[in-house]
Amino acid sequence: MTAPPTLVSGARRAIPLRPLSEDALPSWLESRPAAIRSWVEANGFEGKSGQHLPVPGEGGEPSLALCGMPSSPTFWDFADLPSALPRRTYRLEGSLEAGLATKVALGWALGGYAFTRYGRGKDEKYARLAWPPGVDRSDISRTYGALALARDLINTPAADLGPAELADEARRVARTGGATCRVVIGDALLRRNYPMIHAVGRASARAPRLIDLRWGSVRHPKVTVVGKGVCFDSGGLDLKPASGMALMKKDMGGAAAALGLARMIMDAGLRVRLRVLIPAVENSVSGDSFRPGDVLMSRKGLTVEIGNTDAEGRLVLADALAEADREKPELLFDFATLTGAARVALGPDLAALYTHDDELADDLVRFGADMCDPVWRMPLWRPYACMIRGKVADIANAGEDRMAGSITAALFLDRFVERAGAWAHFDIYGWNRRSRPGRPEGGEAHAMRAVYALLANRYPAT
Repeated sequence: MTAPPTLVSGARRAIPLRPLSEDALPSWLESRPAAIRSWVEANGFEGKSGQHLPVPGEGGEPSLALCGMPSSPTFWDFADLPSALPRRTYRLEGSLEAGLATKVALGWALGGYAFTRYGRGKDEKYARLAWPPGVDRSDISRTYGALALARDLINTPAADLGPAELADEARRVARTGGATCRVVIGDALLRRNYPMIHAVGRASARAPRLIDLRWGSVRHPKVTVVGKGVCFDSGGLDLKPASGMALMKKDMGGAAAALGLARMIMDAGLRVRLRVLIPAVENSVSGDSFRPGDVLMSRKGLTVEIGNTDAEGRLVLADALAEADREKPELLFDFATLTGAARVALGPDLAALYTHDDELADDLVRFGADMCDPVWRMPLWRPYACMIRGKVADIANAGEDRMAGSITAALFLDRFVERAGAWAHFDIYGWNRRSRPGRPEGGEAHAMRAVYALLANRYPAT
């Protein structure tokens, strides 16, 4: 993967940078010249998280920079440095342990991310960091590259990223990783028995499609990832209000996370047989729109009664999950910006996790915490299945009220998964509502790094 632009090789003329906690600052200052001690005291630097202080040398140029950090830092604690420090090149001072150096480098990398496709931010200048000795450059570049890919896709307006363009991006990811990528388009979805993907996408002038990426050796365990690729969601005939449509370019955030995850898996060479399925559609309004009250046949053979055309994501996911499940993968994951109910319950940062497998849930929560990519397990509460019981069909795509909306959506998907060794569904937001260091307002790939960490632990590269 391409190295992050804010990390550079060579440190001959780089300015020393010293991370210091409140506890470590006093002992460090004892060995410094009086001028430095006076400067630190005069500027109120106490080693607190978020503090940073250039120390001037001859001619006023920085000769040293300090940054505060908590006693148990994460990489986010260093993500403000590329924009906060003077625009110079820095190197870590002293022999920091590899874990801390990695956190500084990853935070620095993510702190330099910006979506620049349409000009804004293109001329932004950042401080740079020389690669610290001993860090895994490939792993940092892999993480940065996957997040940048997913964020860029989510941030791109639907006019420039419809189903066809999303398929082109998947082909690029496949070429880079040495994978194959086939796409089923338009009416061919009916011939290949993906009726719900076709029904949701047929109203748009931009044909629906199913993207199918495959990689890896047949000798390795099968891992399949499904990503919701609704490139824009008007709500269909149950039309959203303007406020509800404002962020609907992000309704393909699940597909973006799936492609970012695939890129990480292939780049790392994990010992898996990977398949990625992305149903890519626009949920539009026309004379060919599917309607409330319609009954759709699914790939699995279950009939689905349409209670609301704005609950379309679970329909396209269901056909893709049924195909994924047919091959009995050892692990099956899906990512989807599926319900507002998950955001009411957990807010914008926590991905809602649904799975029947306790061990998988525990591992995902643990790796999510380790990677600062938190997930929160939610219940697949069987008694709520009555809320989506069809009146004339096997199942309804929406309940009659808004209670337990994220749970009933997960229970809907659960009906289409039977054979996989373990399945996990992530109901994600896919967006940062406010800018924070390393996490600018805009697209975000929630749960992607948590899943990658689990897979890298279970199926490490040889």
